[in-house]
Amino acid sequence: MKNTNSGLGVQIDQEPQTFPSPLKPVVELNQNLSHSPSIEQIVAEAHGHKASDIHIRVGQVPRFRIRGKMYVAKRHTKVTVEVFEAYLNEILTPAQRKQFAETKELDTAIFYPGLVRCRVNCFDSLNGGAIVLRLISLDVPSIDDLTLPQVFKKIVSKGQGIILVTGPTGSGKSTTLAAMIRHLNETEYKHIVTIEDPVEYVHRSRKCLISQREVGLHTHQFHHALRSVLREDPDIILIGEMRDRITVDTALQAAQTGHLVLGTLHTRNAISSINRLLNLYNPDEQAAIRIQIAESLLAVIAQLLVPTTDKGRIAVHDILINTPTVQDYLLKGEDGDVFRLMETETIEGMQVMNQALYNYLIDEKITPTEALKVSPDPQALIRQMRTGGIDASASARDWMNEA
Repeated sequence: MKNTNSGLGVQIDQEPQTFPSPLKPVVELNQNLSHSPSIEQIVAEAHGHKASDIHIRVGQVPRFRIRGKMYVAKRHTKVTVEVFEAYLNEILTPAQRKQFAETKELDTAIFYPGLVRCRVNCFDSLNGGAIVLRLISLDVPSIDDLTLPQVFKKIVSKGQGIILVTGPTGSGKSTTLAAMIRHLNETEYKHIVTIEDPVEYVHRSRKCLISQREVGLHTHQFHHALRSVLREDPDIILIGEMRDRITVDTALQAAQTGHLVLGTLHTRNAISSINRLLNLYNPDEQAAIRIQIAESLLAVIAQLLVPTTDKGRIAVHDILINTPTVQDYLLKGEDGDVFRLMETETIEGMQVMNQALYNYLIDEKITPTEALKVSPDPQALIRQMRTGGIDASASARDWMNEA
């Protein structure tokens, strides 16, 4: 197999990848690992490596996700059934242990003061039990911290309507939403209610009063919280994933009665997000729902994370803003015209993903190879790169070989 640089100062020539030896864990463990480390120690080690996720599974050595890639924690040994059970006892309450035994899956969160907060998913699989932990900073980032487009501040400051942040799992949707909530908290005097499963970023009330509700802890069911949220005198509602028509119905009702609603979808571009919502409804209902969506939507922000030249990751975006012209096209179902407006109406803050990638290429923040990996239209991006004087030949060959 061809050697490739991991971006962490080592050559990787086979799977599974292992941590580069120059990096030392925060928590020094017994070299022979005669005693398995605790979850807290593993989290501290992962945090020291700037990992985003930890994967623990029976029969496997723990793995960390760093800059989007999975690395084996080579200092560790395979997790036994006994060790896995001890891990469950460490992070779950007795009630949660009982729930996991009955349902075979569980979402929760754990907090390590002074270190990180973790979103936790426990699940059963063919190969045994597994735990996945997403590491979440204790500090809520700002829009500027994340170098997000400044138009996000304008979008989130609208008093009424629906804002969708979309993208695949692990694309930073929750972090972007947290930055938006922080901006509101610093600039508005309103009541923000969040319904989360589980709570990820913890917000302190500043100018805004913030009420964060966690499913399973502060409400028994997600839909119960949805039904009651409009009676809680909110100005702004964060409802997470638009997973079903009940959630979409609530979001539309809230937006139409004067509230700002923030939600997510697992779609890769702005236009497909509209169709995803419509497809939750029967064909004979879609015309009426299309009108409601077109009237209620403020913006759709589709997001992907791309590795950067400085060994970090940066978000790139499709940005659809519901201007009067866009609204007219949405009502008619003319997706092609909406896309062309996104390409041309940049003065409104709209953009397509390829333009965002191209801008970062010009600034040398990302490489052509990484840009082509995530581009929704690589051929168009190659043409744009060539027109702009960016050497795309080697990257284009690599992309074509991988494709």
